[in-house]
Amino acid sequence: MIWHELSRGIVMPAHCDVYGHMNVRHYAAFFDDAGWHMLAKAGISLAELQSRGLGGVVATMTIDFHRELKAGELILVSGAFTRVGDKSYSYELRLYSSDSMTHCATQKAVEVCFDTRARRSAPIPGDIRTKIAAQVAAG
Repeated sequence: MIWHELSRGIVMPAHCDVYGHMNVRHYAAFFDDAGWHMLAKAGISLAELQSRGLGGVVATMTIDFHRELKAGELILVSGAFTRVGDKSYSYELRLYSSDSMTHCATQKAVEVCFDTRARRSAPIPGDIRTKIAAQVAAG
């Protein structure tokens, strides 16, 4: 697998709950923002997918929380593809406190190739599957 840096950010006071740490809803938002960059890291542009009438929809997602984050901490999200099939692919995202590179949370997701016109799942085109497969196999 090839790991890519996908995004960076900062935990703001508004991200924190009554316990003084970042609320789970904001982990999901940071992961969601980073996830949009996954296909681009494999050389697949969002514009290219859209021109083919394709997109991706999340079928399953889990988040494991390893360490709390507090206001003022800088974060980094990295990601890697872990599997590609006929209609879906999987990837893992890791959120770090970037100053110490402490691993704070992990998201695992399965996305399904989606025909945006027919509004149903579709086979992943061969050229796209090949690009994702190269990411899974490398490293």
